Amino acid sequence: MPSYPIDGLLFDNDGVLSDSLALAALGWDRWAAEYAPGFSFAANAEHGVPARDLVAKLVAPELVVEACAVLERYEIEVSHETEALPGAVALTQSLPAAQWAVVTSATPELARVRLAAAGLQPTTVVTADDVVNGKPHPEPYLAGAAAIGIEPARCVVFEDAPAGVAAARAAGIGVVVGIGSQDLRDATVVVPSLAHVRWADGVLTVSE
Repeated sequence: MPSYPIDGLLFDNDGVLSDSLALAALGWDRWAAEYAPGFSFAANAEHGVPARDLVAKLVAPELVVEACAVLERYEIEVSHETEALPGAVALTQSLPAAQWAVVTSATPELARVRLAAAGLQPTTVVTADDVVNGKPHPEPYLAGAAAIGIEPARCVVFEDAPAGVAAARAAGIGVVVGIGSQDLRDATVVVPSLAHVRWADGVLTVSE
């Protein structure tokens, strides 16, 4: 089993900690019927990037603020049904609160609702509102490492999307653990879920 000396742990939320994909599709497709006919979440979504960046590509500039607000409302309305993914609750509950954070492309309220519904209780959450540049830019993970006061090279990032892996690599993160079945060739290692991950006494252990 691979093991890595690690002091800080940074988690993407959607697709890593919580299972929100199907619920997000409901919100996005309802929104698209009003603002972007022809857009399909299943076919066209850019996973791991802030919703505002995709919305800006789909609507006129003068509609971006309004369209983002409506999309957030639609997503929040269904997010109370969000469930934790395998291993997420057990792993995060085993970690010192000061040494881990969630780094998500969601807005603060949407992130709060999803995390709470999934039974996850991070002390530190970096959201889309905390950065100027979203993933795949390195700023989100640089902000996450700074928020817990640990150098990026001493952190691990858990990601399920290529944009997130790219952001972690650009930020100089020491270890990048890919979660799920997407093509995450730039990750250090890829596992099916957080159930394959353990951390204790500064050592991260991964069972593939």
